[in-house]
Formats: sequence, structure tokens, C-alpha cells
Amino acid sequence: MEENSIQKIGQIGIPVQNIDRAVEFYKEKLGLTLLFNTDSMAFLQCSGLRLMLTLPEKEEFAKASSVIYFEVNDIKASYQQLKEKGVIFTDEPHVVAKMGQTETWMTFFKDTEDNTHALMSEVFA
Repeated sequence: MEENSIQKIGQIGIPVQNIDRAVEFYKEKLGLTLLFNTDSMAFLQCSGLRLMLTLPEKEEFAKASSVIYFEVNDIKASYQQLKEKGVIFTDEPHVVAKMGQTETWMTFFKDTEDNTHALMSEVFA
């Protein structure tokens, strides 16, 4: 592998309108670990990947973020648990692909800043 080639994703930035509200959602509802925050950004840990919640510096960055797919072991149980915490889902867990003995399940939800994310799980049938 070349020395300058991409190795991994180090951080994902998520544009938000309200830092405190977004931190509460990602920390309290999704259970991510808050590393630190300032008045305009917050950094959370998700199993080795860092998420940066940030107030956009320019209008061009104020649009919704990419969809982040959070992997879980039991999608139905995770869906129910997050729903009970007040997370707003746009659908229910469902199969999106079957490859051999493996089914990929997903369900999509909104954060407090109107970004769409998903839970995903690979189930061996």
C-alpha cells in the first residue's frame, strides 16, 4: 500500500443547528461517549470512529449530512430501545438485501437536527 494512500475514516462531521440539543441526542439517546465540546462543536466517540457535531461556518455546509449507518447486533431490540427514548424513526426494521445466508436489515431515523441516519444489522438466516 502506498505511504500516502487513505487508511481509514478518522472523523465524520455532522452539521447541526444547536450544539447542546445535538450533544444530548447523540450522548443520551444513542449512547455515544462525549470526548469534549466547545461553543460551536462537539466530538463524540463511536467504537473507534470520531463524530464531530459542528455549527456550520458557511451556509454551504449547513445542509443535512451524509447518512451514518450505526451497526447493531439486534436491530429489533435496538429499534425498540431507541424508540422508547424518543428517537423518531421513519420506518421499521426491514430486510434490504440477502446475500447467501446473510440478511442485511436497516431502519432509518432522524436526529434533532433533521439529519437522517440508520441502524443496520447483518443477520445470519
